[in-house]
Amino acid sequence: MFSWVRDLNKTERRTLWACFGGWAVDALDAQLYSFLIPTLILAWGMTTAQAGLLGTSALLSSAFGGWVAGMLCDRIGRVRVMKLAICWFLVFTIYCGFANTPNQLLAGRILSGIGFGGEWAAGAVLMGEIIRPEYRGKAVGTVQSAYSVGYAAAAIMSSVLFAYLPPDTAWRWMFWLGVTPGILVFFALRGVAEPAVFLEGKKAREAKGAGNVNPLMIFHPKVLKITVLTSILALGCQAGSFSMTLWLPTLLKATHGLTTVQVGYQMLTMTIGAGFGFLSAAYLCDAAGRKRSFLWFAILNWIAIPALLYAPVGYVGLMVLMFVFGFASLGIYSALGPFFTELFPNSVRASGQAFSYNFGRGIGAFCPTLVGELNTAGVFELRDAMAVVASLCYVLVIGSTFILPETRGRDLSETPDIF
Repeated sequence: MFSWVRDLNKTERRTLWACFGGWAVDALDAQLYSFLIPTLILAWGMTTAQAGLLGTSALLSSAFGGWVAGMLCDRIGRVRVMKLAICWFLVFTIYCGFANTPNQLLAGRILSGIGFGGEWAAGAVLMGEIIRPEYRGKAVGTVQSAYSVGYAAAAIMSSVLFAYLPPDTAWRWMFWLGVTPGILVFFALRGVAEPAVFLEGKKAREAKGAGNVNPLMIFHPKVLKITVLTSILALGCQAGSFSMTLWLPTLLKATHGLTTVQVGYQMLTMTIGAGFGFLSAAYLCDAAGRKRSFLWFAILNWIAIPALLYAPVGYVGLMVLMFVFGFASLGIYSALGPFFTELFPNSVRASGQAFSYNFGRGIGAFCPTLVGELNTAGVFELRDAMAVVASLCYVLVIGSTFILPETRGRDLSETPDIF
C-alpha cells in the first residue's frame, strides 16, 4: 500500500514527514479545545454561545494567518514561512495554558490560530510542488491523515490528564503538552529545501523584470472563477466538519451521559476512522480523480451525520457510527491540497490556495457559533442544530465540484504562468 513512498527521492520523503508532523500538531491544537468546553463552561460559567465563540475565534484567526502566510510564501518561500508559523504557534499556545478568564483565553486562541493557519498554508503548497504528479494525491492525502494522529493525541491526552489530574489543572496541561511535537517539526524542517518549481518561476519573472506578482491577482478575471469555486468548496468541507466536531464531546455527555474519559475513547474512535478516511480519499483522488473523491465523500456525509445524531444505539454502536463519521467528515479533506495546487498558476499558487482554503475556514468558523446560537435561542435542540447546519454545508461541496475542472496528473512544471 505504501510502496510508492520508497520511490520518492530524499527531498520528497523529508518534506513528506516534516509536513506530516506539522499538520499533526495543527490538528492537536484544533481538537483539544473541544475536549475542554464542558470543563470551561463549568469553571467560568459560560453559555454554549460563549464557548462556541472561543472555538470560532481560533478558526477565524487561523483563516487570516493562512491567507497572510500564503502571500508571504509567494514572496519569501514556503519553508521559511512554515518555520515562522510554527514558532508563532508555540508561543501563544503556551500562553493559553496560563489564561484565567474567558477573555484571556480568547486572546490566546486568536493569536495561536494565526500560527497554525499559516502552517497549513505553507505546508500544503510545499507538498504539492515537491511531490511528483503521479504521487501528489497520495502524498498530500497521507500528510492530511496526520490530522487523525493529532486528533487521537488530543483524545488520549484528555482521557489521561482528566483521569489523573484535577479538572482546573488538566485543561492547562492540555495546552502545554500540546506544543511539544511542534518543536520536533521545526528541527525536521532544517533539511527541507524550497521547491524547484517555485525557485525557477521566481527566477524567470525576475529575469523579465516582473518580480513578485501582486497576491490580489487571484481576483483577476483570468483566475477569479477558480478562486471563487475553490473557496466555496473549501467552505463546504470545513463548515460541515466544524459544525459537528466542536460540539460532539458536549453532545456525547448531554445525550448519552458519557464521562469525560468515555468521551475521549469515542473521539479516539472517530480519529481512527478519520485516518482511514484520509488515506482512502488520498488513493481515491489519484485513482478516480479529485472530483469523484469530493462527490462520493459528500454523499457519505449525508448518510453518516443523521445516523450518528439520531440512531438509537448503545456505547459500542456509537463507536461504530463515530468511526464512519470520522471517515467521511475528515477524509473529504484529502483532495483539497493537491486539487488547489493544480488549479492555480505558479506565480499566485500559494496566495490562491491559502485564500481559498482559509476563506472556507474563516466563514466556516461561524458555523459552531451558529449551532450554539440556535441552541441557546431555543430554535433547535443541540443535535438538531448540528444536523441542519452540517448537512447543508455539503450542498456547497457538490455544487462547486461539478463546475471545477478535473486536474489529476497535472505537471506543475508544464503549467503556463499567466502573469
